[in-house]
Amino acid sequence: MISLAFPWALLALPLPFLVVKLSPPHREKTPALRVPFFRRVVSAADSEAAAGAVILRRTRVQMVAAVLVWGLLVLAIAQPERLGAPVIVEKSARDVVLALDISGSMDEVDFETPDGEKVQRLAAVQDVVEEFIAAREGDRIGLIVFGSRAFLQAPLTDDLKTISDLVAQTEVGMAGPHTVIGDAIGLAIRTFETSDVEQRLLILLSDGSDTASSMSPINAAEIANSRGVEIHTIGVGDPDAQGENRVDLATLDEIATRTGGNSYFASDQEALTEVYARIDELAPRLVERQTHRPRQALAGYALALAALIGLATLLYLIVAQTNGRRKARASA
Repeated sequence: MISLAFPWALLALPLPFLVVKLSPPHREKTPALRVPFFRRVVSAADSEAAAGAVILRRTRVQMVAAVLVWGLLVLAIAQPERLGAPVIVEKSARDVVLALDISGSMDEVDFETPDGEKVQRLAAVQDVVEEFIAAREGDRIGLIVFGSRAFLQAPLTDDLKTISDLVAQTEVGMAGPHTVIGDAIGLAIRTFETSDVEQRLLILLSDGSDTASSMSPINAAEIANSRGVEIHTIGVGDPDAQGENRVDLATLDEIATRTGGNSYFASDQEALTEVYARIDELAPRLVERQTHRPRQALAGYALALAALIGLATLLYLIVAQTNGRRKARASA
């Protein structure tokens, strides 16, 4: 489909015609010889007197070329362009940060797979999280790991393979033996400062209780809520354990409640898979759609054709004038 970016420019098409019809012709005085008894001389010569003004007449070729060149110039000003098929670009309107507890207690081998095999907690979490990441096509995901300190492994990115690889390379104890849930939430809040999307989701997984945070998890949750961050918490591990190895389900539930999220507990790998699926159902991905049509400018073709017509007309006039002079010399 071809359209004009500035169709109003076509109003200039009749401009030369209006100039010719409405503006007076150019007049210029030149010296002339006054002949006495002019009328008698004309009568004796058996001729007819005509106006003294000389009006140069254009040939038909010149007129046609002038009309075509003017039309093409006006068309180029109107900016013709070819419109391509509509292209729809989908942009995710959701950013997700995964916060994974990799404290020493995640090394416990008490997580049961669907086959009944006991595996390390972190290994079971890695398998489920990698599947969750693979299904997040279009989302931007960030990764935080925390133990005695919280570390940003990857800022928000749509490179899901890199996030998945980082999760697979994570090992127990990399961030220290303790648990800083509050600091992990605080780091997630800072990570979301670069986000300008509507839906900001933090999925926090822990198997212990907060023991070393500089900010309490509840206060961090309040700040997250004021920044528009929704937190879903997942507790894994043993609620009946002692000390910091006991998963603090009450605190995790309070964190989720303060931000409008949900709190879950998973005791095996199958339950953990169901938790991530449920989170995805409760917070469906939002998509921003932008439609545009590629445009190819065609004004250059009109200008090139006008130039060719002008050159061809000039060559024609030169050849015609040369031939006319040759004929005049031959007749002389």
